[in-house]
Amino acid sequence: MEEKVKYELEFPIHSSPQLLYQYISTPSGLSEWFADNVNSRGELFTFIWDGAEEQAKLLRKKSGELVKFKWIEGEEDTFFEIKIVVDEITKDVSLMITDFTDEDEVEEAKMLWENQISDLKQVLGSA
Repeated sequence: MEEKVKYELEFPIHSSPQLLYQYISTPSGLSEWFADNVNSRGELFTFIWDGAEEQAKLLRKKSGELVKFKWIEGEEDTFFEIKIVVDEITKDVSLMITDFTDEDEVEEAKMLWENQISDLKQVLGSA
């Protein structure tokens, strides 16, 4: 099986870290921008897009700062992480996305994240 490649993206977001965290860490928040619907049972999250379901395990959660998921069907060492970064001097808030995909799908995957973050900004009113 082909090795997945890791990539990172950064998106400036005009929002408070506390509000942003609600949108990246809760099923209701994720349903607003990341997937059509999101359900969770403890650490197991079910993401639904156009009727198709993908399950991910919440690996790590740091209040107000980050969430890290691993797709159940994914490869052993792959995950996706959404991290809130606040610049100490300017107090600017950014989202750092870390994800993995096949080498020939990196550009497509980045575009998908850009679209999803654009949806998030609209929900937050910071577009």
